[in-house]
Amino acid sequence: MKLQDELPVDNRLAVVWRIGAGLGGIFLIVFGCLGLADHSGFLSTHGDRVAGLSTNGALSILSIVVGAGLVVGAVIGGNFASNLNMAVGVLFVVSGFYGLTVLGRPDANILNFRMSNVLFAFIFGVVLTTFGMYGRVSGHLPHDNPFWRERAEREEPLPSGPKTFVKVLNPNPGRTHPVGH
Repeated sequence: MKLQDELPVDNRLAVVWRIGAGLGGIFLIVFGCLGLADHSGFLSTHGDRVAGLSTNGALSILSIVVGAGLVVGAVIGGNFASNLNMAVGVLFVVSGFYGLTVLGRPDANILNFRMSNVLFAFIFGVVLTTFGMYGRVSGHLPHDNPFWRERAEREEPLPSGPKTFVKVLNPNPGRTHPVGH
C-alpha cells in the first residue's frame, strides 16, 4: 500500500500544498506574460524590469512553463503537489546560485539575472519548499497524520524487559600514572 492511498481526499495538508503550488504558479505565469509583452529579445541581457525583476524572452517562457507546471500540480493536488512544490523550490534555490555565478558576465547570463532575480529565486524557492514540506517534515506531527503513521510503522520497537545495569570497564588496563601523583 502506498502512502497516497492512505491520504484522505479532504486532508488539510492537501489544501496547503495546492495553495502553495497555485499561487506560485499564477505569479510565475503573470510574470512570464508581462515579460513577453515587454518585447525584449529572447536572450537579451538588457531587458526591462517587470515587477522589479529583470527578464528576457527565455526567462519569460521558462517562467510560464514552470508556472503552468505548478498550476497543474495544484489541480492534481495530494502528494504530487507537495513533491512538486519541494522539487521546484529546490530548483529555484539552485537557479539563485546560477544567478550568482553569472552576475556581471553578460556572455554567460542568458536569463538576464540581476541581484533582484537572485534574491527572488532564493526567497521563492525557500517559500515553495516550505509549502511542500508543510505537515510532512516535523518532529511534532499529530498521530492522525499519515506521515507520522508511516514513520511509526518503520521504527523498530525499543527492547522491553527488566532494566539492566552496565558495568563500565576500565578502558586502560594496567596502572595509569596521572600527572601530579
